[in-house]
Amino acid sequence: MDKIQKIVSLCKRRGFVFPGSEIYNGLANTWDYGPLGAQLVKNIKDLWWKRFVEDREDIVGLQSGIIMNSKVWQASGHLKNFADPLVECEKCKKRFRQDQVKDRCPDCSGILTAPKQFNLMLKTFIGPIEDKSSEVYLRPETAQGMFINYKLVKDSMRLQIPFGIAQIGKAFRNEITPGNFIFRVLEFEQMEIEYFCEEKDWQKYFDYWQKQMANWLKYISLSNYKIREHQKDELSHYSKKTIDFEYKFPFGQKELYGLAYRTDFDLKAHGFKNPAHVIEPTFGVERTFLALLCEAYCEEDKRIVLRLDTKLAPYKAAVFPLLANKPKLVKKAREIFNSLKTNMPIAWDDRGNIGKRYYSQDEIGTPYCLTIDFQTLEDDTLTIRDRDTMKQKRIKANALTQEFVKNP
Repeated sequence: MDKIQKIVSLCKRRGFVFPGSEIYNGLANTWDYGPLGAQLVKNIKDLWWKRFVEDREDIVGLQSGIIMNSKVWQASGHLKNFADPLVECEKCKKRFRQDQVKDRCPDCSGILTAPKQFNLMLKTFIGPIEDKSSEVYLRPETAQGMFINYKLVKDSMRLQIPFGIAQIGKAFRNEITPGNFIFRVLEFEQMEIEYFCEEKDWQKYFDYWQKQMANWLKYISLSNYKIREHQKDELSHYSKKTIDFEYKFPFGQKELYGLAYRTDFDLKAHGFKNPAHVIEPTFGVERTFLALLCEAYCEEDKRIVLRLDTKLAPYKAAVFPLLANKPKLVKKAREIFNSLKTNMPIAWDDRGNIGKRYYSQDEIGTPYCLTIDFQTLEDDTLTIRDRDTMKQKRIKANALTQEFVKNP
């Protein structure tokens, strides 16, 4: 079993990611996030929002609608340009992106047709009648919501360029190519910034945001990446320069994040006068999630360990009573658990022997395990065990909060 299959298995077994609609035989390229996955996603987004919005004076947040007037997509060029060349298998009728396959269908070895353009936008209808006048689209990117609200945000918040608008939100693309687990999906989430500047300053801010994105990757402990600049024939219709931060996934070197200079294309297309120019750093939530798991997954002797950064781990610690059939130990452990859970996500585990509990928490990335034993009842100390080193030490129960502040 290769690494990505092991990660998929772990995600399902331990409550990170489940196949979408599994009880009805699933739906291609859709996934649901279980309890631990939902917490990890939240941690990623919370850290990103704090770093790029709350801790800065030049960026404000926005939450725009998934469904917008279709004229938005007409003006932005998506209705005309947002398409991939696809080929179709004459035998099994499956479609694939031209750049993802060679001469034959990868599923059945059938002959492939000549490529045809296929729009990636998902269409729906508003109202009881499904006709041209009621057509709308699920947004394929979050950016246009920030562009159409540019002046409203600028005026209401009394901003002067350079400034940015940030948004975390869902986007939808009618992807045909199978997506390597959660790498390529129909419904995904973007953490995105549109940074508005003078045309003469675009290169300065492009370089600045490249450094900021690299610093973010370091901050969340992702290192296995390289930067690749798009060639002219790869550039999107709105872009003058784009680079990708490509991560070395088990299935190959693939795009993790993107940084684009969109010029004044979008604001001009939406009719704004004297439009600013735009630098766009884009961070994918699902791809961040997957890269973190790939980087953190480790097999050591008899245990599987997710070496997630402490600030990202779904649980910051787990509390164990040494024996589940000793009421005094359980009561004391519950007191400590209750005192901690209001300040951080924390797990309770009293199943099986202590060694199995340690390994179970290692597998989901819990940085610390706290064991309440008979000595705890005497001197109010407990054992704290480190996930990565497996070393243990005794500390006072009332020093736990300070310990976690020291090792966030």
